[in-house]
Amino acid sequence: MRTLPAAQAIRQAAATAGRLGGRWSREPRALDVLTALSAFALMSLDVPGLAEADNSLNGPLAVLALAGGACSLLVRRRAPWLTYAVALCYLGWLHELTLAQFALYSLGRYRGRLAGAVGVVGYVAFAYVMFNLPGWPVHRGDTLGEFSSLVVPIGVLAAGVGVAANRQDLVRALEAQRVETETLQAVQRERVRIARDVHDFVGRELTLLSVRSQVLARRAEGGPFEDGFEELSETARSAHRMLNEIIVQRGTDGAPTPGLAALPELAERSARAGSPVDLLVDDEAHALSPLRQAAVHRVVQECLTNAAKHAPGERVTVRVALDGGRLHITVTNPLPTTAPPAAPVSAGTGTTGMAERIKAVGGTFEAGPGTSTYEVHATLSTGEPA
Repeated sequence: MRTLPAAQAIRQAAATAGRLGGRWSREPRALDVLTALSAFALMSLDVPGLAEADNSLNGPLAVLALAGGACSLLVRRRAPWLTYAVALCYLGWLHELTLAQFALYSLGRYRGRLAGAVGVVGYVAFAYVMFNLPGWPVHRGDTLGEFSSLVVPIGVLAAGVGVAANRQDLVRALEAQRVETETLQAVQRERVRIARDVHDFVGRELTLLSVRSQVLARRAEGGPFEDGFEELSETARSAHRMLNEIIVQRGTDGAPTPGLAALPELAERSARAGSPVDLLVDDEAHALSPLRQAAVHRVVQECLTNAAKHAPGERVTVRVALDGGRLHITVTNPLPTTAPPAAPVSAGTGTTGMAERIKAVGGTFEAGPGTSTYEVHATLSTGEPA
């Protein structure tokens, strides 16, 4: 019977899984099947030795026995201790070390450092008992020194690799949680900005309505419409008070988000920073409501910022057009041909903020790389003119 050393066995199994299941790596069940097949392929190298050492196991029976042990790896995520127990049984029955390597790796990978250490201790103790019983193969270590130099490192290395993979899993999980948290925070910040803009734009209109109603009430003093104008003015003031109570977070900046009139300033600033801008805005778009204009400004501002970070020096095209009763915002810039000398500092949440702003006014948002350009396209209804 021949058994590959632990490091070589695990490297070959990982390489096989990587070659055959790259696109399956996101599917745990598929990856477990590949792992079981890899373990079975490695253990199959021992079939001639098993049939020779034990005449009760001919070739087909040895294959079936090893296949049964490999199948225990299918539950290595949910029940790694079961795989471990099966591996110890095969160690005592067939003196098979390959399955023990996979079992110890699974313990360290899916149950952590403590389980891996306990598994190694149990594996070494069980193997030592078997070493002192009649029937232990000579090629597994004829003396205690040979036994210690072969069997013990196999278990320690396999469990150690599993523990290291477990740590990497934890790091990836924490990173994914951090990204998710930052994304949620970006959405919340954008909602705060939207709430501030709603307060400022709508509050201004309510104030004008209240003042205008008071003027009309003065003019209609003593007439049949005086009470109606007074009631309208009070309704506007009440709506404004409710707006103040509902939107309690308006940011630190009291100024609302600018509209289309501020786009040339954004383009000029971007050009001064080294990224020239071709700005094309339909004149009819200036009749949009302030909230929609603020959404356009927000998208263009973030797109120019992203272009300056990831494609510095490239020309950016900004198109704001009305077509078929819909407003289309398109921002494109060439993809950089060479990587920037230093990685840009970016939280990666700008796209999330833009999408939230557009969806807040009932629009759609798409962003992503094309063949040679990065494109951002947003569409929203024109609504009532301002």
